[in-house]
Amino acid sequence: MAGSKNSLNGAEAMVRSLEAHGVEHIFGLCGDTTLPFYDAMHNLDHSITHVLVRDERCAAYMADGYARVTGKVGVCEGPSGGGATYILPGLIEAGESSFPVLAITTDISVGSYGKYPLTEVDQEALMRPLTKFNTVIKRADHIPRMVRQAFRAMTTGRPGSAHLGLPYDIQYDDVAPEDIWGDKKHATYPAYPVAPVDTSITEAVEAILSAKHPLIVCGGGIIIAGAMNELDRLASRLDIAVATSVSGKGSLSDLHPQSLGVVGSNGGTDETWELMEQADLVVFMGCRAGSTTTSRWEAPKPGARIVHFDSDPMTIGANYQTEVGVVGDLRLALAGVNAELDRQADKPTPFGAAEKIAAIKQRKFASFKKIVDSGATPIAPELVIDTLNRLLPEDAIVVSDPGTSCPYYNAYSEQKLPGRQYITNRAHGALGYSLSAALGAWIGRPSSKVVAMMGDGSFAFTCGELETVVRYAAPITYIVFSNSAFGWIKASQYADCDKRYYNVDFNRTNQAAVAEAFGVKSWRVEKPAELKATLAQAMTHEGPSLVDIITQPLEEAKAPVRRWMG
Repeated sequence: MAGSKNSLNGAEAMVRSLEAHGVEHIFGLCGDTTLPFYDAMHNLDHSITHVLVRDERCAAYMADGYARVTGKVGVCEGPSGGGATYILPGLIEAGESSFPVLAITTDISVGSYGKYPLTEVDQEALMRPLTKFNTVIKRADHIPRMVRQAFRAMTTGRPGSAHLGLPYDIQYDDVAPEDIWGDKKHATYPAYPVAPVDTSITEAVEAILSAKHPLIVCGGGIIIAGAMNELDRLASRLDIAVATSVSGKGSLSDLHPQSLGVVGSNGGTDETWELMEQADLVVFMGCRAGSTTTSRWEAPKPGARIVHFDSDPMTIGANYQTEVGVVGDLRLALAGVNAELDRQADKPTPFGAAEKIAAIKQRKFASFKKIVDSGATPIAPELVIDTLNRLLPEDAIVVSDPGTSCPYYNAYSEQKLPGRQYITNRAHGALGYSLSAALGAWIGRPSSKVVAMMGDGSFAFTCGELETVVRYAAPITYIVFSNSAFGWIKASQYADCDKRYYNVDFNRTNQAAVAEAFGVKSWRVEKPAELKATLAQAMTHEGPSLVDIITQPLEEAKAPVRRWMG
């Protein structure tokens, strides 16, 4: 037990260690094993705000949303046993999506290991496959060092998630205050960015300029690295087409002349896919060339010329034989590309992509507009996206669950500024993400209007977290696409199983009434003519708001999902 006034106990050392790394918010839920940690947060004079949640999953999702919009580490916490297991979905999503989220799960006492105490689980084994760094701390004097190691791992190289287990008994043991310090650079990501070697930059430029129809495909790495300005300069000077993955949306403004938009199987359209098929060289930038962006590797075709930029060397050559690989921070790499082009005496001839892109967008949005203007009931999801395009402030943050709203927003939204203004959990696609991640995003960037979209299936996963949203009076607008089914699976059964629907439908619920019971100002919309005015009213409401929209079933719609469009 702590005895000296000059020492801290382990719980206090954890608070001070987090504070030393610039942590300002912790999202979490109390439990028996967290008693000393909560007592330390109560007793110490510190700069951290603890956000009490109603479910540990939601704590991790909030930390994820916070990390995505702030460039800082998101921190969540929960108790032993069930708390540790519930926090897993958020950790794996953050880790695979390359965002730094630290989960602290308090644990049973080290002294009771192996004695079958309540809530015993091997936390270190549980978290090992999901995290970039993971340990259960066995001694209090190791706490400052393990926190530093976790922050180093999360913020350097390819960012990712980390886990620290904090047993109950060591939270009371002594820690020397002089051992508590943190590198401020590890408070944000990417920390200590590394530039690529010059020869790889030269080779990449030579390869790009030798192509006739090159296409850049950007993933989330561009935004994580803050490389948007360098990308803009490159795309504009070469007039080269820039497509994105779902996570890469915001690499350029959607209104940029060289911005083709999202390509692939989720939100890509036949029109945007044309340039993927026509490209004689594809440049992946901060994009892993996974199944969604390439429509299950339908394009580029095997044997296509590939140039790949990424901070993680493991992604290069993983799916395609690569002609040139450039390993390093994307901002520094693109600055190097632009510097190399500056040095060239004979200025490269522009590729003429803007004219092609304008024609592609004209055709894509002409089809979109026909559906928007159809006045169809139930309401077409396209009408919701069109209305948001008209109403959203240019700095708004939109959060989408991976269900009904996702492909439509990917394909047809018009983000006016580059940067992280669109969030969706595309790595593992767990339902229930957006309701909570939106609160984390608002806490991280309260000056921006936050809108969260989800299906009615997703809403039921985490609607209890609306109490937290109301408690913090967060002026978030929630939009529920209600079609009384797990729409993505039902549409897949329509396309892949010859309309053999099995266990995908559920009873219609009045989501507006549910939200109203939590204290959320809510509306229900069934008529297309009422949509714009209702959404406008909801988005200007001073507190939390929700609009429950009765929408067209996904299996009957024309969703921009390639495998449904055959």
